[in-house]
Amino acid sequence: MERLNYPEIVQNILERHAKNHSNRQTEVKSLFDTERDRYQVMNMGWQNFTRVFGCIIYVEIKEGKIWIERDGTEIGVANELVEAGVPKQDIVLAFKAPYKRKFTDFAAS
Repeated sequence: MERLNYPEIVQNILERHAKNHSNRQTEVKSLFDTERDRYQVMNMGWQNFTRVFGCIIYVEIKEGKIWIERDGTEIGVANELVEAGVPKQDIVLAFKAPYKRKFTDFAAS
């Protein structure tokens, strides 16, 4: 069986999130560090008189596994990765405490 291209899958999913934002007052940007396998979607700009600047999604690929460090989506990046063919044992929900990960259907580390 051919190994899936995890960087490509992650980039495609994150790009979709960057394009599908409903708030037109702020910008949603995707930042990809392909050399170090770090991928991020950020929200920045101004909403009325309030500065908006924050991370929506942050993912790293480490030792062949996809580590989801931040997921501010409703559908869940992990679910989208599974739909794209990534096995659950290759996805770490790093935003959950290490002792809680073993209670999920995903990798503990």
